[in-house]
Amino acid sequence: MQKKQKKQSKKQGEQEKQGKRFISLLPSLIALASGILMGLTVAPVGAWFLAWIALVPLWVIILTSAKCKNQCPPAFLWGIGYHGVALSWITGIHPMTWLGVPWLPSLAITLFCWGFISVLGGVFVSIWAAVMVRLNGQKPWLRLLIGTAVWCGLESLWSAGPLWWSSLAYTQSPHNLVIVHLGQLSGPNTVTAGIVGVNGLIAEGWTNHRDAEGAERISSVSRQLLQRGEPPQRTGFSAPLWFVNKYWVIATGLLITLHLIGFILYSRPIAQLPEAALKVGIVQGNIPNRLLRSSEGFRRAQENYTNGYLTLADQGVDAVLTPEGALPIFQRNLMETALVAAVKEKGVVAWIGAFGERGDSYTISLFTFNSKGEIVSRYDKSKLVPLGEYIPFEGILGGIIQRLSPLEAHQVPGSANQIFDTPFGRAIASICYESAFPEQFRRQAAAGGQFIVSSSNDAHYTASMPFQHHAQDIMRAIETDRWSARATNTGYSGFIDPHGRTLWISGYNTYETHAETIYRRQTQTLYVRWGDWFTPLLLISSGGAWLFIQLGHTKKISD
Repeated sequence: MQKKQKKQSKKQGEQEKQGKRFISLLPSLIALASGILMGLTVAPVGAWFLAWIALVPLWVIILTSAKCKNQCPPAFLWGIGYHGVALSWITGIHPMTWLGVPWLPSLAITLFCWGFISVLGGVFVSIWAAVMVRLNGQKPWLRLLIGTAVWCGLESLWSAGPLWWSSLAYTQSPHNLVIVHLGQLSGPNTVTAGIVGVNGLIAEGWTNHRDAEGAERISSVSRQLLQRGEPPQRTGFSAPLWFVNKYWVIATGLLITLHLIGFILYSRPIAQLPEAALKVGIVQGNIPNRLLRSSEGFRRAQENYTNGYLTLADQGVDAVLTPEGALPIFQRNLMETALVAAVKEKGVVAWIGAFGERGDSYTISLFTFNSKGEIVSRYDKSKLVPLGEYIPFEGILGGIIQRLSPLEAHQVPGSANQIFDTPFGRAIASICYESAFPEQFRRQAAAGGQFIVSSSNDAHYTASMPFQHHAQDIMRAIETDRWSARATNTGYSGFIDPHGRTLWISGYNTYETHAETIYRRQTQTLYVRWGDWFTPLLLISSGGAWLFIQLGHTKKISD
């Protein structure tokens, strides 16, 4: 009997330990799940509305468990969940056997790329959480202000480096174009600030609601004690529940107000002056990247892009846009191609993606050929993909990791301050990965760019990546108030108006040609004029508010 009781007590003890272990892990599991929910806001799922609540669980965990001073694990997992799911398309680069990379090393490189960017996202969210923990005990409005400012500041810091893609703002593109229009005020961080602010208000309301419910229960016990003639329990809560829930009312009001401002911007008419019209054709050649190094691939590229150019020229277009690396050859060999011969014959301007030369190195470039078949301008890709187009710490890793490029020469980035003049006026040029960097577009728009030409090659990824890429281009068109023509190798190519509406989008893994009329514009949004002024304003105002309160506390103590 005693042995049986001992076994039962031991079993109960183990169950209690397991229960405590699960309870200790619960915040991390909840944070990971909510980060995954945020990752589902973009393609392929596109559940954009989740962005307005997916940060709430992490915020609540930080507020309710701040006494533990250990919020890094939940925050780190939230960041991994979000960025890992949103950027899962990175796994599409495997296998890279067509580049001569064996299957297992290809898998290792793929997992490293995916894991590294996910971990980096986790680190940034952990930094944000560390700041929020230090704010425990501060007034909720100050937490909201500083929390929003720090998040926007960290996104700005991250986007200034070579690895950037998954801003909170892009969770709303292309489905919620109304809110994306806030980017016209101060860039994507305006949208990010709105998302963080609404999530924070909901979280603060939830926390205060729970505290008030707890206070009500304690108050009920106190009343019972009074009825029995015993002294009541004292509480620090006296506010009614409706007052505590004011955060939810403010959150709802902020959400509506942000969408109302966006709707006003979205509703503005777009001037379409006949003299500003420009009929642009795009050719989606659909040449698999595995053929890039082969003579068959080059033959197909020449054939597809030349035939596409001729088809569009016969339709009366003013210019034809081709994808990044449409002809995978150096500039010195372009004049010998059938495509340039067709340009000389038809006299229609062409933007041709090929490789530029710079000494012993090369650039990924977009060349403007005028009606005589002469190169009159060139834009070099300035944002290169780490590992894909250049090797960080090449002296160390160069002998281990092979460059994912069809050429053996050393690739270099273009200048950061390029301008791209064309026979139709100055354009805003973008090549592939640059779509994620709004400052690239803002600078060119401020320098007089009147329309956007975006040339990309996403052939080595799954379909969700080019759709996310299209979403990025939509944001850039809205922020700069410009029409955009986007040509890709295998999809998705498209045309976008200044309100972010997709006029036409291609199929995926298809050969297509299409022509649309876009319009040159010289307007300047607040973002184009002043850049991201909102993030510094948030940081300065939140820092000033915190300092003012700290000085007030110090003065009270001294008095």
